[in-house]
Amino acid sequence: MDDFYREKKIPLPSTAEMLLVLQADGKGVVMRPEALRPATLKAHLAKKNTPRTRLAPGEKPHRKRMATLACVFDAAPAPRRPHDVIAPPEGRSGERPPRPGPKATRKWLTASLIHPPENVIADAFAQGEARDPHHRRTWLALVDGARHQLDLLKKQAADRHIDLHVLLDFVHVAEYCWGAAHCFHKPGTAEAEAWVAGHLTTILHGQAARAAAEMTGQADRARLSDSKREGVDACVRYLTGHLDQLRYDTALEAGWPIATGAIEGACRHLIGDRLEITGAHWGLDGAEAVLKLRALVDNGDFDSYWAFHLEREHQRLYPSPDQHRYQLTA
Repeated sequence: MDDFYREKKIPLPSTAEMLLVLQADGKGVVMRPEALRPATLKAHLAKKNTPRTRLAPGEKPHRKRMATLACVFDAAPAPRRPHDVIAPPEGRSGERPPRPGPKATRKWLTASLIHPPENVIADAFAQGEARDPHHRRTWLALVDGARHQLDLLKKQAADRHIDLHVLLDFVHVAEYCWGAAHCFHKPGTAEAEAWVAGHLTTILHGQAARAAAEMTGQADRARLSDSKREGVDACVRYLTGHLDQLRYDTALEAGWPIATGAIEGACRHLIGDRLEITGAHWGLDGAEAVLKLRALVDNGDFDSYWAFHLEREHQRLYPSPDQHRYQLTA
């Protein structure tokens, strides 16, 4: 399957104004013990040999192997303003409907349980360069904040001399803000809704550092204990640790996407809907084959791949072009 995509010709987009967007993520698949990576297998065996009635809260059973997924797609820029993304605390006026965000087109997916993350991300960059070989388009990567993932994206961009813009997934930012809000207000209350909307609007204006400082100041004034302000501290660490990937003001003005819906959907479709069926424990080769086939089908490439596969099988089984002249001697 990897050979198929290396040889497949990708038509260039109709306009250089289209954005070229890359996204990557990881998702665990429950494996049979022999298919686990060595460190996970060691932890699994240690837990298995310890008599336990149940796992402690937050404890993992060490049964999963991480699959790496990546997607590439084109998108026409769709400029927006912060209030197109987040309704103001007082609600929308109704005078102007929210502007829609950019839509993913010509989406391409890849995933692997066998190959390391750097190989999967390299394949995504190769797909991007097939679409934009001269690097004339705007390249954008959306991430969830995982440092290893960020390092791999930046290394690939540097090695290929690509000017890559990196943004943090806004949905992840919102989840951290909700965690901070619940340090001050009860879940589900109008006060919590208004608190989150206000801070997210500040962040969308490109002022994440200001939002972090305001959260910290409010927690200090409320004299929250260390345990009760954990959500605030986690949110502040997340924001201040990724300030260079939180320039949503620039992104919205330029019409860039700010959420990783494409790769989240790929995780759900490629893995969640098939490899996570109840009771499934996968072998490595079988899980990899299913993952690759589902990606081919989702990309709309299965028919082309099957013709390619049959041709390769014919070449493997009948390597000599004049084999039809051979005669059986026994």
